[in-house]
Amino acid sequence: MPKDKTFIDSYDIIQQIQNIATNLGLQQIGITDIELQNAAIQLTEWLEHGWHGQMQFMARHYQMRSHPAELLPGTKSIISAQLNYLSLPILTQTTKLTDPNTAYIANYALGRDYHRLFRKRLQQLAKQIINLTGPFKYRVYVDSAPVMEKPLAAKAGLGWIGKHTNLVNRNTGSWFFLGEIYTDLSLPTTMPASNHCGSCQTCIAACPTGAIIAPYKLDARRCIAYLTIEEPGVIPITLRSYIGNRIFGCDDCQHVCPWNRFAAFTTEPDFKPRSALHPAQLIDLFAWSEAEFLKYTEGSAIRRLGWIRWLRNIAIALGNAPPTPEIIAALQRRLIHPNALVQHHVEWALAQHIR
Repeated sequence: MPKDKTFIDSYDIIQQIQNIATNLGLQQIGITDIELQNAAIQLTEWLEHGWHGQMQFMARHYQMRSHPAELLPGTKSIISAQLNYLSLPILTQTTKLTDPNTAYIANYALGRDYHRLFRKRLQQLAKQIINLTGPFKYRVYVDSAPVMEKPLAAKAGLGWIGKHTNLVNRNTGSWFFLGEIYTDLSLPTTMPASNHCGSCQTCIAACPTGAIIAPYKLDARRCIAYLTIEEPGVIPITLRSYIGNRIFGCDDCQHVCPWNRFAAFTTEPDFKPRSALHPAQLIDLFAWSEAEFLKYTEGSAIRRLGWIRWLRNIAIALGNAPPTPEIIAALQRRLIHPNALVQHHVEWALAQHIR
């Protein structure tokens, strides 16, 4: 293989990198350049509408987000990688939504947090690519920097951005994580995928809160994933009943996507559901002390939520459940919680049962 970094002209390198990625447990890789003008325009519109809510990090470092070479000077090519995470049959998850006493947690968060595992795989991938090309400058990202991961992945051919704004792949659906390797290599690029949403609007119709306000436009402020994970404060009263029993994230738009009939289950043992989280009753989770919360969510994406927001979310779910003496008693025990955010949502939940 050539050692000249100005341009690696053999397209065989793409297949070789894919083979390495496959051996590392990654499902697919694609390669793109760093031009993101169209994505930058769409991001600007999204931010100007305020659809990012409290996610101020989306507005910070805008130039780095839309100009990859400003994040890592010298970047010429970006390798985008896919790692599947689907750990449970979709029917198993949707059945939880029909039982208001059972906690619904997004599929990706039922097992171990993916960041460290995925980042390590990408580091290994980069090091093995060096054996093909010679030394080069690179940096690995997995939700760790201002990176437009979905537009990059779409340009690299890993799928297309669907009407729900998630990336969809016609062979593997949408249940996968994305990660990137920024590099100063001039690699050949892979072909972008064409859009196959067609006239389908099932994801828009399925959104409980109407957060998908139009095809390809998401108002995060109404999204249950945003409300239960990113929103730091009071969840709007008008949206609480729509949250149902979802205490961490929401997968409804993915549940109904026709392309997810092709989704493959993860082969990663770390992504298998933890017994403390699946299946789990709302009352049992609500009774956790902070020490228990930290114990059972160690190494989990849920840990970043913190105990206070965890209780806030479960209080809403209990408020949405049919009234029982057990639920009322559990809520009454939390009325004396010293945190005002918890108190507020517990009082609301009790008001749904005691009228």
